[in-house]
Amino acid sequence: MSTSESYLPAGVPDAFERLWTPHRMAYVGGENKPADASTDQCPFCAAPHRSDDEALIIARGELCYVILNLYPYNPGHLLVCPYRHVATYPELTVEERDEFGELAARAMRVLAKVSKPDGCNVGMNQGDVAGAGIAAHLHQHIVPRWKGDANFFPIIAQTKALPQVLGDTRELLATGWNEC
Repeated sequence: MSTSESYLPAGVPDAFERLWTPHRMAYVGGENKPADASTDQCPFCAAPHRSDDEALIIARGELCYVILNLYPYNPGHLLVCPYRHVATYPELTVEERDEFGELAARAMRVLAKVSKPDGCNVGMNQGDVAGAGIAAHLHQHIVPRWKGDANFFPIIAQTKALPQVLGDTRELLATGWNEC
């Protein structure tokens, strides 16, 4: 690279010397964050009323469903959500907890078959202070992990490289769901 090229302003094409991830700015800026904690504003209450393709839903149970995370940490980052608008795990009924757990276990089996991760992170952030992006509606994260998947981007640029678009990931996992 010549000296003059090293000072190109942001946004000017520079032969792949930058990784642009504008989709992350929507999350950082709170673009899709609910205005309040009501069911009317909740994306997890709205998603089941849309088509599976449009909402990125992988599978539907009677009381809970599985959806792709719109802002994934890794390809295949899934969320298990109850249909009912509750904020914390203890608020689930026994039946909801049973299906919630069954869907989480099946989601991990599907990920193992379709994506072949070396492991998974599974967890819930309950409350804003605990890091929940949508604190008003309980959801469990299932994040597939591969040896060496922690590249340098998160460290130096707070950016995650995702090699597959969400629609393609959804199709693979939804197909795999029916086979597990």
